[in-house]
Amino acid sequence: MKFPPKSKLGFKLWTIGFILGLVTLGILFFAGRYISDSADYFSTLSFLLFMLLVIVAGAFLYTLRSQLDSDVVESYLNQKINELEEQLEEANEDSEHKSVYLENMSHEIRIPLSTILGMIRMLKNTDLDIDQKAQVEIAEYSSEHLLQLINMILNNSKGVDTNLELEQVPISLQSDFTKLFKIFEYQAWEKGLEFSYKFLTNKKQDFLLLGDIGKIQQVLINLVNNSIKFTNNGKIEVTIDHKVTYDDLQVVSFYIKDTGIGMSSIEQDQAFGNLENKNASPAVKHYRGSGIGLAVSKKLVELMGGELKFESKENEGSTFYFSLQLQKTLNVITEPLKEAPVLLNKYDFRFSVLVAEDNKMNQKVIKFLLEQHGAECTFATNGLEAVNLYKVINFDMIFMDIYMPEINGYEATRIIKNSDKYAKNNIPIVAVSASAFEEDIEKAKAAGVDEFLAKPIDNEKLNSVLRKYALKKEEQVS
Repeated sequence: MKFPPKSKLGFKLWTIGFILGLVTLGILFFAGRYISDSADYFSTLSFLLFMLLVIVAGAFLYTLRSQLDSDVVESYLNQKINELEEQLEEANEDSEHKSVYLENMSHEIRIPLSTILGMIRMLKNTDLDIDQKAQVEIAEYSSEHLLQLINMILNNSKGVDTNLELEQVPISLQSDFTKLFKIFEYQAWEKGLEFSYKFLTNKKQDFLLLGDIGKIQQVLINLVNNSIKFTNNGKIEVTIDHKVTYDDLQVVSFYIKDTGIGMSSIEQDQAFGNLENKNASPAVKHYRGSGIGLAVSKKLVELMGGELKFESKENEGSTFYFSLQLQKTLNVITEPLKEAPVLLNKYDFRFSVLVAEDNKMNQKVIKFLLEQHGAECTFATNGLEAVNLYKVINFDMIFMDIYMPEINGYEATRIIKNSDKYAKNNIPIVAVSASAFEEDIEKAKAAGVDEFLAKPIDNEKLNSVLRKYALKKEEQVS
């Protein structure tokens, strides 16, 4: 056994062992009286017994002191562990409070901002001269840029959940990303920079690709915003190369090149490091903008099966790039046709739409958009009113805001879906919300909504939803 014992069990075993030893010597001492009458025997045995008692007493005191020291250390460590656990719990609570605060603030900002964008788009459809159209476009791009920044801050603050599922949707590379690049074009122009983008392909593609466009856009927003922020003069070039194809897969490579400040070799080693790395250089912390943009982008690309890489030279610029393998779809790209309002069809009937929206300005925007497509709108200012109106009036479709007084959109949807009336005539329910993150969409789907539209409502997406259910209605009428 190790001496001195370092545990309470060892201390007990050691003590019991020596007590047994003393008892044994005592038995030998008294038994010896009947075995031998020699004085030398008794004096020698007495001396040995005395020495053993001294050694045992000294060892016992030493062990006792060691045990006390061990108990003090153990008590101190337990106290520190409890303190660290409390600090960790407080830190987690603070982090959760910050996340909730960011979510609430971003939602409050997105509501009026979506109204502004809706009004701007309404204004674009009026009779404007060339100068007025240019001014409206600047206002639209600025508003979209602000909305983009709000979403980026909130997305990056949440980090990346590796258990997230990819939302695979059909993507038209040129159509879907050109609008995003137009916003960057305006941002660069404001700073006096040249911004260009190009799509490289061997031939015109007549098919769509399956991918998580939301995550791809988040990566591009992070990377291009970084490039614009840290390029004081020169240009930013974005290239989407989709020349490589095999079987039913398309390899799409994204390149973001700038003539900015670049990074030193030390800063490059730290670029994708720990988000909370206190030893990271000030330049790297500054280069990350929000502090986690590059790390979040790297994780998102890995989640989609790619790898984010970069090359950088100090005072010359940087190039960030990544490649994704996207599945080809059977969807065929067709030129958009100018058609009559989708809800005015050959039977000349109008859709009756219940709109649950508590914000009066947003009511005007959605009314304008729906009436352009031939809809007749009835408004409810909260979830309870929407449920009551649904009970007494027959509607063809419901647009349900998520966050409303009395009853929120989730609960109102559940009540309507579980009603006897809905069982006899199930009509589509479309969720509409300024909060349009993955968890919001999943929660809405769990409540039973059929479609989800983010505010500000994109007219093309609205058109797609209306056409989808208008065709179903036509089939029912015929």
